[in-house]
Amino acid sequence: METDYVFPGRRVAAVSMVLGPVLLLIGTLLRARFDFFFPSQLRAMSEHPALMTAAYTCFLAGNVVLWPAIVALATRIGRTRPALAAWGGLFVLFGLFGRTFHAGIDQAALGLAERRGAGFAEGVVSESYQDLHLFSFLSFTIMFGWYVLAFAAYRAKVLGVVGSIGLATMGLLPLGVLKGTEFVSIIGTAGLCVALIPAGIRALLESPKPSRRTMMLTAITVPVLGALAFASTLG
Repeated sequence: METDYVFPGRRVAAVSMVLGPVLLLIGTLLRARFDFFFPSQLRAMSEHPALMTAAYTCFLAGNVVLWPAIVALATRIGRTRPALAAWGGLFVLFGLFGRTFHAGIDQAALGLAERRGAGFAEGVVSESYQDLHLFSFLSFTIMFGWYVLAFAAYRAKVLGVVGSIGLATMGLLPLGVLKGTEFVSIIGTAGLCVALIPAGIRALLESPKPSRRTMMLTAITVPVLGALAFASTLG
């Protein structure tokens, strides 16, 4: 039997719209007290490892959690503006992949700072900072994609003026490895909250109540996934 289901599902997208922006904002605020450039970020990791680990982990988690929200938003836009939806959605997703790649480098560098000292980590990062890789050629999508998607959302009347502007402010976030927080970083992540959280809450409230079978399956699946997540850390 066919349904009108659209991946990854309305409820998953709604949770993504709420949780993704909140995690990005928390990560941005946690590292706001430290200077923006990578030497200061590495020194902060040596001196405040728990705080910096929490900051970078929250930002990475928000970046990953956000993709269902972008897919759902692009799908809605595509009903009336398919070309804009495709370009904007793909650019933003490529940008999220790029930031995730940068987060892997961040993790390695911050680990060096914690174990070998900020000076050693700074030397390694400074020597390899300009190395070319696949995402060097896609860096423009990290910022430019948000402007395209925001314009598309406005043209398709999926978001209003305020929401579209909030979405566009994400293009202000600095990109690259070991970037800390600037004032525009807070504007961008707060703007994303303004753009997506109300839509996510509305979608959750309007979603049909899950069936008893679905709730039972979820109750069984969540502990299993938790065990698999723990097991994944042992390899």
